[in-house]
Amino acid sequence: MLRATAIVRKAAVKADRVVDTVTLDHEGRSRRRFALRGDGGLDFLLDLDKATVLAEGDAVKLEDGRLVQVKAAPQRLLEIRAENPLRLMRLAWHIGNRHTPAEIAADAIYIEDDHVLAEMVRGQGGTASAVSRAFHPERGAYDHECGPDCGHDHGHHAHAHHEHGHEHAHAHAHSHSHAHAEAHTHPHAEAHSHSHAHAGHDHGPGCGCGHDHHDHGHKHGH
Repeated sequence: MLRATAIVRKAAVKADRVVDTVTLDHEGRSRRRFALRGDGGLDFLLDLDKATVLAEGDAVKLEDGRLVQVKAAPQRLLEIRAENPLRLMRLAWHIGNRHTPAEIAADAIYIEDDHVLAEMVRGQGGTASAVSRAFHPERGAYDHECGPDCGHDHGHHAHAHHEHGHEHAHAHAHSHSHAHAEAHTHPHAEAHSHSHAHAGHDHGPGCGCGHDHHDHGHKHGH
């Protein structure tokens, strides 16, 4: 059986290399290894190094270089709405607290059909209605995976990291310099204060003040 071992993101898919399509729900688009049949009848084995979420328009690359493009299948979801944006934001927080996949739209949130979450939403003053549509939940902030075929500008990404490193080094140097300056000025201030405290008193070996003048002088010199 032909194997599909790589992913080509939508931006880099070349139409003349697409030989079939495969329609999958969200779970089917999140697998690592699975036998699939394309919409046109092509059988192949999805065999990736690790599970990766496939989006509408992405493609998997067969061993012979041909592509099978991915379509998102409609599935049963809950459409969550609220009377105002603030309440919808609060509902989004509660849903996120349950760690369930969610698709965020301008005026609605979509999650997989779950009667427990539906009751929670209604209890918080929102509405939860059953709908059938493709599901495109948010990907985690650290879930981005990219390769030479992803269509992203890696040079720009690397440049951003370089700038960040430069700013960090500059800030660190500035902070260190500031602290160093404080460390040098503090002994001087202490000496100045000490001299005022003993104004008009002549120190010497026989002054009777009780100070160890040899140790005292050594400490201030240091």
